[in-house]
Amino acid sequence: MNRRTRRTLFVVAGVLILLAVAVFLRSKAPPEAARLLPESDGILYVNLRPVRTFFKVNPKPPQRVPEYADFVEATGIDWERDLDQAAIGLHRMPEPYGPNGPVSYSMVLVGRLTGAKLNHWLETHSTGQENYVGHIIFSVPSEGRTVRVAQVGYDMVAVSNYPSTEKIHSIVDRHRTAALPFSGSSLLSQHYRDVPLLALAWGVGQIGLPFNENGAISVFGFKLPLESDSTIVASLSPELSLSGVLRLRVEEFAPTNETAESQAASLNALIMLARGFTEPLSGNAANRGLKELLRSAVVTQSKNRVLVRANVPVSMMAGLAGGEDSAAQSEASPLQDASK
Repeated sequence: MNRRTRRTLFVVAGVLILLAVAVFLRSKAPPEAARLLPESDGILYVNLRPVRTFFKVNPKPPQRVPEYADFVEATGIDWERDLDQAAIGLHRMPEPYGPNGPVSYSMVLVGRLTGAKLNHWLETHSTGQENYVGHIIFSVPSEGRTVRVAQVGYDMVAVSNYPSTEKIHSIVDRHRTAALPFSGSSLLSQHYRDVPLLALAWGVGQIGLPFNENGAISVFGFKLPLESDSTIVASLSPELSLSGVLRLRVEEFAPTNETAESQAASLNALIMLARGFTEPLSGNAANRGLKELLRSAVVTQSKNRVLVRANVPVSMMAGLAGGEDSAAQSEASPLQDASK
């Protein structure tokens, strides 16, 4: 083998190694939709492609409310069919009882969503436009607030009802550096490593915000012994050893070991109480699933971390989604609802 051949082989090997490292780093990075989100107090993400596979039960023609039917007709977008990923950043408002409410949001939606029809719909329903680094940001009025919408990629839409343009500008700016595998908010940098690799849906940060009722986190009517600003990492992943089951994992990072110990004891007591409350419930899919979730729930504590694991039958999620066909199938889209 001559020197030129060896040199060529070394170059090829080096390129292959660099590509392998790039692919590995990319696999460890958060999804692009989440990386585009601005700084926030909490992040929620769901990958709807595999979720549709898990929850697909009865593909009946959807019953749409007239407003949503008009949106689908005008844009060609059906959220149930065309939305593949959704990443949502939650922003705590300094005046929870002010005109902007306790929480605002910024979203990055991915799927077969963009195009001239959507652009025309936005032009028709907006009250103002801004050209920001080559992207048109539409301002759409919604219930006394302004929802800003921009098409940031061939399959991406950015939406934010934050009071200023700061958050949606940040999404547009991040889109220009999206190829960097570890770009993203400080929240992702700190906690995405705690999200299971195969999670279909997950949340990090102060994700109690949307479930906050008078300072307490409430889920399914139960008040959880957690502070509304607790740092939490929650996820739903396929349970590979059990078919038809998702694995719920909720981890709280408490300020002290003593706080974690107290909250673990309170959660165990709450689960025992909830098991008794749900025992008389009827045997539909959602109720059976809730009983299995509570039956399988296990709470552990290690230093300042409290971890809850439980099984969530897919039938429970499908039952909750399909319990009211009209509500599930005709729910307004984030854009269509903004025009009301």
